[in-house]
Amino acid sequence: MNADKSNKYSSVPEVLPDDEITGKKVVMKTNKGTIEFELYGKESPLTVSSFIFLVKEKFYDTLTFHRVISGFMIQGGDPLGTGTGGPGYQFIDEINAHKVDVGSVAMANSGPSTNGSQFFIVTESAQPHLDGLHTVFGKVTSGMDIVLKIEQGDVIEKVTIEDL
Repeated sequence: MNADKSNKYSSVPEVLPDDEITGKKVVMKTNKGTIEFELYGKESPLTVSSFIFLVKEKFYDTLTFHRVISGFMIQGGDPLGTGTGGPGYQFIDEINAHKVDVGSVAMANSGPSTNGSQFFIVTESAQPHLDGLHTVFGKVTSGMDIVLKIEQGDVIEKVTIEDL
């Protein structure tokens, strides 16, 4: 648990310039191995800007995957580890043409426009019932085998942003 990270920020970060949110990938080192995913900066600029902001603040470092549903998804990004924590701000949905499919990285939320820091990665089958309800902001490009090994409580050790 990282309660000191919960509600740390009072406002949504500004949208970054295109060159800072396009052509980027996330490198997420976990205790099970490394997961990489490309970011959809053009389709979800606010979501990607917020995610990059939190990565640069080391917000995700040492958090856990607090929710894992076999055959569906793994979820992380909650500093409380309970499913109720966040960065202290919420932002609007950026629903786009990307579907909630295997390897999709999407914002977890508790209803429309309640995005914060929690995200999920779809593990084994498309989830069409979630299309239009969650902002898909990335896609796993490497480490899908690691995604499938993640268990509840596994640790996100370090997250960085790199050029594709």
